[in-house]
Amino acid sequence: MPETLKQTQVFRFDQMAVQVKDKVDPAEADVDRYVGLEHIDPESLKIRRWGETSDVESSKIIFKSGDIIFGKRRAYQRKLAIADFDGICSAHAMVLRPKTDVVLKEFLPFFMQSDIFMERAVKISVGGLSPTINWGDLAKEEFALPLLGEQRRIAEVLLAANRESEHLLSCLDALKRLIPSLSFSAFTALHSNDRIPKLPLAELLTEDISNGIFRKREQFGTGTRMINVTDVYLDFEVPTDDLDRVPVGEREYDSFSAKPGDVIFNRSSLVLSGIGHACLVPDAGEELVFECHLMRARPNPQKLDARFLTHYALSPHGRQHLLSRAQTTTMTTIGQGDIREIVIPCPNMIEQQQIATNLDQLYSIKVSLADRHRKISKFIRVTAERVLANLGGESA
Repeated sequence: MPETLKQTQVFRFDQMAVQVKDKVDPAEADVDRYVGLEHIDPESLKIRRWGETSDVESSKIIFKSGDIIFGKRRAYQRKLAIADFDGICSAHAMVLRPKTDVVLKEFLPFFMQSDIFMERAVKISVGGLSPTINWGDLAKEEFALPLLGEQRRIAEVLLAANRESEHLLSCLDALKRLIPSLSFSAFTALHSNDRIPKLPLAELLTEDISNGIFRKREQFGTGTRMINVTDVYLDFEVPTDDLDRVPVGEREYDSFSAKPGDVIFNRSSLVLSGIGHACLVPDAGEELVFECHLMRARPNPQKLDARFLTHYALSPHGRQHLLSRAQTTTMTTIGQGDIREIVIPCPNMIEQQQIATNLDQLYSIKVSLADRHRKISKFIRVTAERVLANLGGESA
């Protein structure tokens, strides 16, 4: 496309990319990797995991290295990746190839990650429980693009930021494997030492395990900050910066308080992996309570270090115990008794604190890397947004 085009030149999406529709039976595919939507991470353009073609049966879409795989089902999940190998993918995805006379292959993925594109994709999706984009609807959507030379300059900056982002994700993936491995080794050594007592958690607490407070969502807004089930999935410590608030009476606070040094366990989840996840309650500078899908353990500081308990509960030893007790009906749950019965190896407090400190350092590195990754991801997103906004990037 000539470089003399106006900066606000508008193109239909089918002028920007072509949809690849070639399908194949997995048993007859000349590739060995299958990519489903579950293998694509939001905010990352790299495919980090995949399945085997032998794992799937119905016909799938063929893609080539360099193609864009875009989740057309539930587009609000923002699943988009650039293939760096040949394979087959789910029919819930679109396979797209840029038309390079209009848009550079390096620029189009960043454009598609932008809110301008994603909001339009969600808007044109059809269906109830699993809204899906039809190619015919997406094809006729119009977007403004920079000139090819400007696309190249923008892409160079975003590609450099994206390489740093992917490097950080690789480091985070390595840490996610390293932390369980090191904690397994540390706690296996304790379990193997006959001189170290192994006691059920119930004997190491100042009070019994308790469930949290029930509050309907319409009651949120003012009052005491509450730890919600969604706050205890990812971090070693409960993130306290953005907690909901609920009205809590004095008597209720006595029963449902979460104090610094308490350990919160998730007691119900839609997925098995979420069950029993433990988080340490930090000093938030104000009172906290915890909600009904969580349980609280209050370690006796003379017998059990709270950080040591949290690390143990997150270790393969603790996870194995909790997952083996999970019960599934409409949701997966564990009970107070399942928490009470966790058997903890209890060396002296100095050794507990040393083990906890060593593992703390790994979690601190993980938090630091994750924070840096969030900032770079925001830079990529904001940069693309500003460019498109300056072009009037919605449509003509």
